[in-house]
Amino acid sequence: MEKILDLISKEVVGAFEANGYQQKYGRATLSNRPDLCEYQCNGAMAAAKEYKCAPFVISDKIAESLKENPMFESVDSVKPGFLNLKINREYLAEYLREMDADKERLGCEKCKNPKTIMIDYGGPNVAKPLHVGHLRSAIIGESVKRIGKFMGHEMIGDVHLGDWGLQMGLIITELKQRKPELVYFDESYDGEYPAEPPFTIGELEEIYPTASGKSKEDEAYKEAAMQATYELQHGKRGYEALLSHILNVSVSDLKRNYEDLKVSFELWKGESDAQPYIPAMVEKMKADGHAYISEGALVVDVKQETDAKEIPPCMILKSDGASLYNTTDLATIVWRMKDYDPDEIIYVVDKRQELYFTQVFRCARKTGLVKPETELKFLGFGTMNGKDGKPFKTREGGVMRLEYLVSSINEEMYRKIADNHTVEEEEGRKTAKVVALSAIKYGDLSNQASKDYIFDVERFTSFEGNTGPYILYTIVRIKSILKKYQEEKSLPQGAQILAARSQSEKALMLEIGRFNGMMETAFEESAPHKVCAYIYDLANAFNHFYHETKIMAEEDEMAQAGYICLLKLTKRVLETCISVLGFDAPERM
Repeated sequence: MEKILDLISKEVVGAFEANGYQQKYGRATLSNRPDLCEYQCNGAMAAAKEYKCAPFVISDKIAESLKENPMFESVDSVKPGFLNLKINREYLAEYLREMDADKERLGCEKCKNPKTIMIDYGGPNVAKPLHVGHLRSAIIGESVKRIGKFMGHEMIGDVHLGDWGLQMGLIITELKQRKPELVYFDESYDGEYPAEPPFTIGELEEIYPTASGKSKEDEAYKEAAMQATYELQHGKRGYEALLSHILNVSVSDLKRNYEDLKVSFELWKGESDAQPYIPAMVEKMKADGHAYISEGALVVDVKQETDAKEIPPCMILKSDGASLYNTTDLATIVWRMKDYDPDEIIYVVDKRQELYFTQVFRCARKTGLVKPETELKFLGFGTMNGKDGKPFKTREGGVMRLEYLVSSINEEMYRKIADNHTVEEEEGRKTAKVVALSAIKYGDLSNQASKDYIFDVERFTSFEGNTGPYILYTIVRIKSILKKYQEEKSLPQGAQILAARSQSEKALMLEIGRFNGMMETAFEESAPHKVCAYIYDLANAFNHFYHETKIMAEEDEMAQAGYICLLKLTKRVLETCISVLGFDAPERM
């Protein structure tokens, strides 16, 4: 289906053209004065300069041309030259009936030229628990991926694990001190290594911080860890087997935590997967004359004449020949292009890393790692702060584990549900978990990604205002009405969405009609907050209609059936939107 705004613009453009004015002036927009009209066109103001006349002369002509157009309820020319448009109620109802008939996509067309888009939105380190700092990347990335899939693109999410470098050497060194008898440390051993790991996830999560602390105080310990890292990266069998155990144990735990957030990845690749591509990549950069030695390190210049500030060279190898994050990220681009040849790669990372990714992207382009038409996109997000305006911490001042945060929101939600209703504990906790996830995700996603925001548990878990629980409460209210109607009667033959009988019903229908245009914009701008803003407006419009309309007491059978059809469509639109945001609605609250 065409977007309703495009259909309106077509008519207005036609009127401009018929009166001898250029098409470009006929573009309609949503009204910025909804108290006066629903759509507007300000093209006469700009056209007046070209055609050397008063704007209202043009707007009067256009209004006269559109006066009999069945699409519009009214078209008013308002001085100095604005066009105020109200859509015809029957036309709007027909548009919604067409949306309703599309059982899969609600009239939202898939893109005509689907892309393969890879999205890097995880970034956790193995052997370490997820903490609140991982929340935004996971939630924003998952929603951007779901929106892209809905619009018809092939979206490939990659967790991009931190599984390389000194942290692995630290774990191996600490494990060797604690359990030197393990077969992984026997130089003469040439058999198969055990299938079972020599540690649990709990032990692994304790080993790394202990080893990290020791390395800061004991130089010999740090040297041993660096040597273990070197040996691992140069193929020592026992250490490779230990790395495999570390990854298996960590990834199992990470998957469990991500599943609790309804976040998933198509790929569970790590920095280690990029390592085989580094030598050839580096040699090519040298051979092509892009990479050179500067102060002992291998670098590539990425500054451009148009830069307003200094952009340092991108370092490829340190003076001792060791690789860096830059090296790994560039090599990751190599394997992504080789295996998937994506049209676009999106990185969902902290906005404070923008300079770093500017260097990496420019280096990738300059050295030919990507095609000229391949888009590399940085989607930087702000910090999640506590009520004090500082990065979110535990009461003790440490970084909170993500599962503890989720658990605390679950408990707060259960308390609110139990206080408000008589409910069995099992059902109450199950519902609380669903609603809590909406509170966390909507609380984050309703903010523009690049902005910092305050994580306010009390506000996010409220059933009133611009919150996830309010959206879910609206969906559950609709479900309750539909269930009651179904218990009393069935839809009569010929039941369909009818022309609005009140202003609140028309306002609801207008919001529903915005769905496909909103989804298209949310994808183009990688902006889940646009979906949140839309469903908040839609929920408000529904609740206003609900409070003004006696749906179940309506005596006119066909009018009541029309309301029920409208409610069903409202529910479908809301459920589609929360699905791309990454949460669901319970049956009751």
